[in-house]
Amino acid sequence: MPISRRSLLLGAGAAATLATLERSAIAAEFVFKLGHDLPVNHPVHLRAVEAAKKIAKESGGRLSLQIYPNSQLGSDTQMLAQVRSGALEMMMIGDNILGDVVPSASVASLPLAFSTYHQIWVAMDGALGQYIHKDIEKIGLHAFAKGWDVGLRDVVTGNRPVHNVGDMKGLKLRVPEAPIQVAFFKALGASPTPVDITELYTGLQTHLVDGAELPLASIEGAKFYEVTKFISLTRHMPTTYEVLANGARYRSLPKRLQEVLAHVLDEGALLERGDIAKGEVALGRQQRIQPERRQHL
Repeated sequence: MPISRRSLLLGAGAAATLATLERSAIAAEFVFKLGHDLPVNHPVHLRAVEAAKKIAKESGGRLSLQIYPNSQLGSDTQMLAQVRSGALEMMMIGDNILGDVVPSASVASLPLAFSTYHQIWVAMDGALGQYIHKDIEKIGLHAFAKGWDVGLRDVVTGNRPVHNVGDMKGLKLRVPEAPIQVAFFKALGASPTPVDITELYTGLQTHLVDGAELPLASIEGAKFYEVTKFISLTRHMPTTYEVLANGARYRSLPKRLQEVLAHVLDEGALLERGDIAKGEVALGRQQRIQPERRQHL
């Protein structure tokens, strides 16, 4: 099978990242792996790699955090099962997908519930986030205090633009395996179709699905614009990411290393949120859902 330039570059980037992390882990007393489903050029991955370097430095080389992007360790649901069992130490996962196991997490992804970034993070850094994190602890996981941001979601399509609810009717739209999104798009008359993010580029290219709903950073990072024609700026829901660790593995770390891991990852989360906000401004976007868009949806 021919290898595309896109897959070659992503593979090379992932291999370089992995080689660097493996070298840093040679002398580490503790090695934690962290998996996520985003590409190597996404702000989440870039800030996570930066955080891993800071963790190695601040821990005096005792703790090595290895970052595995692009679903290298499995799909979101597979990685979640691994973290719960202890086979994988850590992962990043959207609250929308986590909601299948921790129902309260779905509240963070309620469609059209937030109109600004400020509203989202006041809630997630406050009482709502604390409530969700307590529920996460009940399934044996540790949730770090600060969530990461993947951005407000829009709709990309290959066959027709989406201007209003009527345009959604019959649209075969890729969604992640997230109950809240499946229910939302069914209510709008679309045909929501769960497809793993690693298979979406091909799915759009071969017209397995008519379109998808994704944040702008994910559309750009995975180059989905190459296989779609239209982007509808619906801004219909946020995508907050939790950083989760197996509770027992996290507590097995010396207290000092727990503190280093927590404060560096929380610091990275705030920096990454800024990257997403700045990226949206650079793309000519306002940081709120336009009233006319909310009325259409």
